[in-house]
Amino acid sequence: MKTELLEVQLYDTYRRAIHKFIPLSKESVSLYACGPTVYDYAHLGNLRSYLFVDVLRRVLEINGYQLNHVMNITDVGHLTSDADSGEDKMEKGARKQGKSAWEIAKFFERAFFDDLDHLSIKRPTTICRATEHIAEQIEYVEILQQRGYTYQTSDGIYFDTAKLPSYGKLAKLDIDGLQAGARVDIGEKKRVTDFALWKFSGDGQRQMQWTSPWGEGFPGWHIECSAMSEKYLGNKFDIHVGGEDHIPVHHSNEIAQCEGRHDHQPANFWMHGYFLQLAKEKLSKSGKSLLLAELIDKGYDPLAFRYLVLTSHYRSHLQFSIKALDSAATALKRLTKMLSQWPDGGELSVEFQQQFMRYTNSDLKMPQALAVLWAVTKSELSDADKKATILYFDQVLALSLDRQQDLETVPQAVLDLAEQRQQARTAKHWQQSDELRAQILSLGFTVEDGSQGFTLTKI
Repeated sequence: MKTELLEVQLYDTYRRAIHKFIPLSKESVSLYACGPTVYDYAHLGNLRSYLFVDVLRRVLEINGYQLNHVMNITDVGHLTSDADSGEDKMEKGARKQGKSAWEIAKFFERAFFDDLDHLSIKRPTTICRATEHIAEQIEYVEILQQRGYTYQTSDGIYFDTAKLPSYGKLAKLDIDGLQAGARVDIGEKKRVTDFALWKFSGDGQRQMQWTSPWGEGFPGWHIECSAMSEKYLGNKFDIHVGGEDHIPVHHSNEIAQCEGRHDHQPANFWMHGYFLQLAKEKLSKSGKSLLLAELIDKGYDPLAFRYLVLTSHYRSHLQFSIKALDSAATALKRLTKMLSQWPDGGELSVEFQQQFMRYTNSDLKMPQALAVLWAVTKSELSDADKKATILYFDQVLALSLDRQQDLETVPQAVLDLAEQRQQARTAKHWQQSDELRAQILSLGFTVEDGSQGFTLTKI
């Protein structure tokens, strides 16, 4: 169902502004997403990025667009340092797991997609692996070499960023300042911003290496995305997405490679999801890499994590805590319980549909969209119409709100008391509200009030 009343507007990192989204083709929207480096499990911070992409995709689809969604799998050539130094992450992961690099790539790729399935994240239209596109990457480097954008050192072929005056525009990099302030050994590189297109294997035998015009080696990290996005989407496509950490290095280098080959950047929109934080620190750097499997093992519904992510805008940092996850789990259970009790056969409320899409279409304002959902639950609509309207929203939210869920984690008696207390608060019967809170506490739960209703937490 496509609304003709509202246009989709998205924030473009390159232009630092929100713009009306107009696809290049009437046939489909072309979307390229940077995928995982499959040397270990994805942590919750990684998964937030893919939830952002899934919401973007679902918002475009509910507006009537067809998606050609391409995502890469980095299964080779990603060094532990963005400065093209250190150990290949695949080789390091193989040693840690006691398996071959090829084996761990397949193992962790399967684990990654299992996580996506748990979170109701749609799989891309096309999944492309770096190891299966070596020829395309070599060809891309050869063309950059022919056009004068490369130079060779003893350890590889590098992109010469000095040849490209526009380099670093995406991240607004101070190139001269970076060069002058460099505190790391850049080896034979001419500039600190220059980056590897092809690395030589050297004296050590690697598990993953290929023959190239320059000798045995493996591709740099950035070249795979340029080569594969072009193969499947062409040299100009609609949207390129990734995490905020991709802005200063990976995506800046992708743009440089495309400009070096085609004299233009590859995407009309660059969109970036922000980090999940633990104690105000990026999750992966906090020393704690929380996994979705760990939450599931502790009894959490994985869609509670999806709900939690939806409570924050994709361009803002989200503070993760078990308390916040508990609140999200309780809210999700309340919704599921309500919908299970409402009859089918209702009609979508156009008024609430427009309110919902006013926020989703305005750069994916999901916290406000969730607020519209809760407004529906408290509205004067019939229960059947409430259910129909909320299930329409669930095409974007993907919380499986129409499922029959085990709600016994919070006893029915506690839920009933909490509902009575909510009614007492609405009627401003504060003494009764306090008495009901005490009863809930005696049963081992605390109740907290928020903009989206109450949340229950086991003591």
